[in-house]
Amino acid sequence: MIARLHKEVVSILRTPDVRERFARDGTEVVAGSPEEFDAYIRAEIVKWAKVVKSAGIQAE
Repeated sequence: MIARLHKEVVSILRTPDVRERFARDGTEVVAGSPEEFDAYIRAEIVKWAKVVKSAGIQAE
């Protein structure tokens, strides 16, 4: 199911009109694999956890 959804979304994101609309909004289309997205999210969690810890940010 994930592979099929990914294939369809990438197909849509690669259309010229969708890319143009995102570009107008200042957004770059990146259509990587689900595994690349997973790696990106995991890296972001680690990065921002360090920022939160070093800044002493606490949830209220």
